[in-house]
Amino acid sequence: MTLDPVHFDGIARLARRIDHGASERDHRAFAETVWESFLDPLADDGRVVIEPVDDVSRHLVDVEDVALIDRPFPTEHGLDAGTINPTTFRNGLVIDVAQAAMAATPTDLDLHRSRTVVASVHSNDRTASVDDRWETFDESYSRSRAIQVPRLPRFAEGIVHALALYLAESEHAREHAGEVSDLLVLDGPLYPRGILRWNDQHPELADLLVTDQQPRDVLENYVRLVESFVERDVPLVGFVKNPASRVISRTVAKQGEAAPWADDTAFFTRVLERGEFVDDVDGTRWERATDALTYTGWFRSRGGVDAPLSAAGDALGVERELDPALYEVTFFVVYDPRTDLCYRVEAPYAFTRDADRRDALARQLLADVATAQGPPGVVEKADELARISAAEKHSLRETFEDRFETTSQRDYDDHRWGGAEPPTFDG
Repeated sequence: MTLDPVHFDGIARLARRIDHGASERDHRAFAETVWESFLDPLADDGRVVIEPVDDVSRHLVDVEDVALIDRPFPTEHGLDAGTINPTTFRNGLVIDVAQAAMAATPTDLDLHRSRTVVASVHSNDRTASVDDRWETFDESYSRSRAIQVPRLPRFAEGIVHALALYLAESEHAREHAGEVSDLLVLDGPLYPRGILRWNDQHPELADLLVTDQQPRDVLENYVRLVESFVERDVPLVGFVKNPASRVISRTVAKQGEAAPWADDTAFFTRVLERGEFVDDVDGTRWERATDALTYTGWFRSRGGVDAPLSAAGDALGVERELDPALYEVTFFVVYDPRTDLCYRVEAPYAFTRDADRRDALARQLLADVATAQGPPGVVEKADELARISAAEKHSLRETFEDRFETTSQRDYDDHRWGGAEPPTFDG
């Protein structure tokens, strides 16, 4: 049932009762102040959390021109993992299943066929057990494993999701690392942000990072992945489609400045979006220029979830074989005015300490974004390979129900929406 016009107008009129604070012009002016005065470096209680690799800088490049450049890296590989989302069964089991896949340009059909599949299981029944050995399938092109996760009922869904997703992704990346000759682009952050975030979410989850080996094993996979690429001098990056960091916004606010942005993405959008204020009959509005991609210089990130992998961090107890500074997350942000979206590109400092390599990585990713009008094509291909459709998720859940002689736990939304895809779980 749709809203009647009178009801729509009544809801819309609520906007008149909300004072949104400073004007858009003031917000942009404050963003400029933060950009020019706070980031070289940005410190939190005396600890540097953000600083430029070289200097604080902004750049622009014509969309059509950069799409046509010769790529610095002639081949690209992309990696992604998809899950069925956590499923709770009436017998107490909570399960998620992830499959990881790697894509290549030019196409490599054998590589595209390969999968790494991980099922993570939470059970409150202490007699339950899991055979956690790796096994192969599909004529040994693929392999699978089941793991039993720590018993924390309150956080069962988050734990099974994060461990399945990141174990599948990191194992697949390590297995096929040798096939990457020029550049690997992870679909998402460089390190397992969903696990590293536990440290800030709840004492029980923070304790789990210290007391349980499983999350450390997953993080170790990413550390070893970085080391293997550094050893071969082949760069890898993480392409974050929906960056959600709040390190800058939170730190500026702690210093007594009222940062008006929900997160750092909103801040970078303010400082990267080009355009002008235009007066018309409806008042003053912002008119965006859409002819060029804009992007920042590279920054070193040592705050928030990036802190454990900083030079001063402990990497959750994972041994690092290289200089700890080489593992630090560095990033630049690119803004695409055609879609009004910001993306964050992450790379280990090992690959961005060299100015020529930084420039090559930026040009490659900018060309990819310009061409695809979104994430790089190889990342989207990996996403397609790894994705589990709504119908497939439903069928897999039914298969588990038969195997466990139980049914999945349903709520009213399941009844209301039937087989429709539920919201993606954020680990």
